Amino acid sequence: MHSDLQHAHDETLLGLCRPGFENDLAAELNYHAAEQMVGGYPRTVPDSGYVLWHSQQGSMAALLQSGLIFARSLSLAEGQFVDIGDDRIAELWPLLKQAAPFSEVFLEHPDTNDGREMQRFLRGFRKALEPRLKKAGLLKAAAGQRVHLFFSDSHNGWVTSSPAAVPLAEGGVRRLKLPAEAPSRSALKVEEALIRFFGNADSLTAKTAVDLGAAPGGWSWQLARRGIKVQAVDHGKIDARLLDEYPVEHIHGDAFTWRPRSSVDLVVCDVVDKPARTLQQMEKWLTQGWSRAALFNLKLPMKRRFQEAWQLLEKLTAAMERHEEHLGQPEIKAAQLYYDREEITVWAAFHRDY
Repeated sequence: MHSDLQHAHDETLLGLCRPGFENDLAAELNYHAAEQMVGGYPRTVPDSGYVLWHSQQGSMAALLQSGLIFARSLSLAEGQFVDIGDDRIAELWPLLKQAAPFSEVFLEHPDTNDGREMQRFLRGFRKALEPRLKKAGLLKAAAGQRVHLFFSDSHNGWVTSSPAAVPLAEGGVRRLKLPAEAPSRSALKVEEALIRFFGNADSLTAKTAVDLGAAPGGWSWQLARRGIKVQAVDHGKIDARLLDEYPVEHIHGDAFTWRPRSSVDLVVCDVVDKPARTLQQMEKWLTQGWSRAALFNLKLPMKRRFQEAWQLLEKLTAAMERHEEHLGQPEIKAAQLYYDREEITVWAAFHRDY
């Protein structure tokens, strides 16, 4: 089989994303490139689950330290491998030596049906690869970066690297187990958001919370099981176990018109509505002092999803900055999570520890 190793001369970033959102990640990378006055261009394939951004003038490496909205992970290319043969380790060795030393090895594939079919092959490949890396002194726990072997198929892909200090999951995907007692799968969004934004699912120190549009109670359950006193606002039915075992206070009301009796530490919201309306509601809760922090989802339009999301987040930032003197420094984080679909999850707070 033909074998050819191509080294990346100009800087190339590899971003993994949800299949179907390649153009949105490309638009986000283009935006940051313009902000940093970096010349370059993205390369995308529809529904591939990844984007390559080629820098021709200037560097985008600073983005590795900050999470993008539509990138599950972002890494810097060491080189490309093309049509490598069955002795993959030998053919990849020059690029691995170039990237060494590294603290861990991520073996990655696109989050597509074809990509997931490579999981068995990659498990076997890891068993052969890691002992040889350790023996050669390339794999060292104290190294400051990790190496990624991204296979677009079993013979083609990229060797990339990322800072070991930046918390990442292999493939940018955190597969979480849904406990049997969870009222809905939406509970996984809260857990993943806390890990993504704070590195720990138990990072919240809030004592009181409101869940707007709570039914059947997946988000309320995630908060209540952490000892937070939750008011669940919805005309719909809340899972009976939440009311009996935790307990959660069920308030029959509308997510957009109900007002709290007193301020709370956290408001959460996962309603299906226009993103501008949801954001307006969250802005009101934060700037009126009804809640010190908010965790919410914004449902996205079919087109120009990055542009829509960025405009809404800019609007929220501006509104919070107008209240900075009295309420504190705004903190906003946003990401399209693995358990999100046509939406992004947002954390917004006036700077405090939660």
